[in-house]
Amino acid sequence: MNQAFDPLNLLILAVAVVIFLRLRSVLGKRTGSERPPFDPYAGRPAEARTTGDETPANVVTLPQTNRSGGKDIAGAPPSEPIWKGVAEEGSSLARGLEKLASGDDQFSVGAFLDGAKIAYETIVSAFAQGDRAALKNLLSREVFDSFSRAIDQREKASETLEQKFVSIDKAELVAADLRGRKATLTVRFVSEMISATRNKAGEVIDGDPKQIRENTEMWTFERDVGSRDPNWKLVATEAPA
Repeated sequence: MNQAFDPLNLLILAVAVVIFLRLRSVLGKRTGSERPPFDPYAGRPAEARTTGDETPANVVTLPQTNRSGGKDIAGAPPSEPIWKGVAEEGSSLARGLEKLASGDDQFSVGAFLDGAKIAYETIVSAFAQGDRAALKNLLSREVFDSFSRAIDQREKASETLEQKFVSIDKAELVAADLRGRKATLTVRFVSEMISATRNKAGEVIDGDPKQIRENTEMWTFERDVGSRDPNWKLVATEAPA
């Protein structure tokens, strides 16, 4: 008898046909329109990312950047005047700050006063140490020459000046002006520091190295608002009577 028609072979063939038909009924056959397998790292299909109005349904829209060049946004409350919190309306200081702001729209009273306090401490310390290089970039030519002469006299006498800041208690604007491109601001500083001058032998000839003293000074700073250099320079100092 031909082995192709052996009962055992027929039984195996029948089982294979049944399994094939069962799988086809479950999986179906490919038609070319099947969805691709899910990829968890791929983006969502376009139809799932958008709503009917083509706006992303799960995206938070950020507000548009204000490109008005610093002008108030329509509907927003107007910005406070430049003198708010530091001067009385209609005062000479308020008018001076308004003039300065009209010539320099980047000017900020708070930022200036923060920088002025740093400059005050830096200049006082550099003067005590005789550091002309540090002073040169912070002072006008006239003030630098005056400070340099005082340092020369101290060095010729073999004297040393010891100064230590304890605190800057107050830094307030007292005057402001803009003439042409020259902006000037005067600040009243109230500080506490320890100061003493010693002679060649190390003896204290002025001040007290153990006593904290209050110091009040009026410093005037100047800047060319048309210059790219943002730094202010000290152009005058005064000790109130």
